[in-house]
Amino acid sequence: MRKAVIEIGTNSIKFCIAEKTADGSISFIKDVSRITKLGAGLGVSGEISLDRAELNAQAVACFAEEALRAQASEIMIVGTMALRSASNAPLFAKKVKEATGVEVRILSGEEEAALSYDAVVRSIEGAFGPVLMFDAGGGSTEFVTGNGGTMKQIVSLGIGAVSVTERFFPDTPVSAESLERAMSEISGTLAKSGIRCDKDSLLVGTGGNVTAMASVKQGMVSYDSEKTHGSCLTLTDVRSQIESYAAKTLLERRCIKGLDPERAEIILAGACIVEAIMLSFGFHGLTVSDRGLRHGLMYRLFGLSARGSRC
Repeated sequence: MRKAVIEIGTNSIKFCIAEKTADGSISFIKDVSRITKLGAGLGVSGEISLDRAELNAQAVACFAEEALRAQASEIMIVGTMALRSASNAPLFAKKVKEATGVEVRILSGEEEAALSYDAVVRSIEGAFGPVLMFDAGGGSTEFVTGNGGTMKQIVSLGIGAVSVTERFFPDTPVSAESLERAMSEISGTLAKSGIRCDKDSLLVGTGGNVTAMASVKQGMVSYDSEKTHGSCLTLTDVRSQIESYAAKTLLERRCIKGLDPERAEIILAGACIVEAIMLSFGFHGLTVSDRGLRHGLMYRLFGLSARGSRC
């Protein structure tokens, strides 16, 4: 039996198909991401633009058709920050329903965080113990603190790579003053978040911006999830990438080895969010997780939960 998940994010749509194997584990037979920028301009207008709505609805429909061709018995479509905040989100959801026949379920930030935590605990060595996990997306960043496979705290903050880019980095290259203003805003938001983690916690980062930074560090010609998952980013790595992205024009960023050209516009903001998290909570390195919300949701579709299970 196969099932499919389509995750509609602020910057990208993620799609996976999985099936349960004979030993009861879950095998992911398709896991891809397409950058579609649903939330472009959302921070200014408060709405999803008509052209972005059409492009994203078509992309979701294509993934749904692929899931049917793969004989998926269930297709779940979920939306995150862009659909929580856009005033015309119901119209977009209706468009998707008409194109696919499937209702869009809009997740809360807390649901996002819990699903990502499930995926991380199941797949990252050491994450069963004390952990601070964050999912840095386009429209928001979710945090979970946990220990022993049990969540202790869930926090969703409205800072994301798309919104930070639109507010602070409209032009490239980016000045030192703009970087300072962005970092001050992000750090201030984190300081007021109330997030508390144990001193010996493992820091785990997930989401497209974190995995993109890991890909750039390794200079990947084509993205390799297996090499990315479980890899490490140090504070020095993050700072080096911030310096590189800020100094380049958008065209120059698009030529960086390991970086999807479609992510070039927002990667600096994503890296700034990562650095601010590391500095705010006193970490010098983080473990990268390629597994996230869609994987956690798939486990639940198959009746599995990562909590209480070791990696």
